[in-house]
Amino acid sequence: MPDDGARTTIAGPGRLVRPTRMRAAIARGMSASKRDAPHFYVSTDIIVETLLAGARREGGTPGKPRVTVTALLIHRLAAALRAHPSFNALATDEGFVQVDAINIGVAIALDEGLIAPALLDCAGAEPVAIAAALEDLVARARKGRLRAAELTGATFTLSNLGMFSVTQFAAILPPLQVGILAVGRATPRPVVIDGKILIRNVMSATLSADHRAVDGAGAGQFLTTFKGLVEGGSDAPSGGPP
Repeated sequence: MPDDGARTTIAGPGRLVRPTRMRAAIARGMSASKRDAPHFYVSTDIIVETLLAGARREGGTPGKPRVTVTALLIHRLAAALRAHPSFNALATDEGFVQVDAINIGVAIALDEGLIAPALLDCAGAEPVAIAAALEDLVARARKGRLRAAELTGATFTLSNLGMFSVTQFAAILPPLQVGILAVGRATPRPVVIDGKILIRNVMSATLSADHRAVDGAGAGQFLTTFKGLVEGGSDAPSGGPP
């Protein structure tokens, strides 16, 4: 007799939704990471006026790729990872290997599930080059044309839900990676500057990290560097390695 998906649960009848192969693979990887890697979470709020102004300024240049907030965040994140190489690392049986190349995974939602292919070797790349590479990566991800190295080579991941009404969240570490940065929507919020309460666009960023490789002080230093890069609009690290 064919299986029509009908099931009975303790809450009543329903219909079984079987996972796709991609979603089943994602479930296995995320379950293993959450089980095996002792996650901890550190958050900060970042004033993003300079970042948003840069996106507006560079996003409308004719003949050039649109430089998005995500592209600018990747640019600043690559600089932060250069200053804190312990976060640009992968777990192995022998320990954590600090990878020479900075390959930033970018979370992309597909109908079949969430993937995070890597922008390979993006250290030192200018925002326009990152924007072009990001456009190409997203387009090929949606067509199923990603290269194997892009699917497996990320050394750190950025997950941005700012396009939705999400202000803050924490992400699960991709398998083997030491860190993932989750950023939400920039919203106008009151902030105190020089003793005055002002309204500024603020973005919340939460770092999920593997406590086997790094500790809270290192995570705080990493986020402080990233925050300084975003708020200052520079790619010069504002703090040294932990």
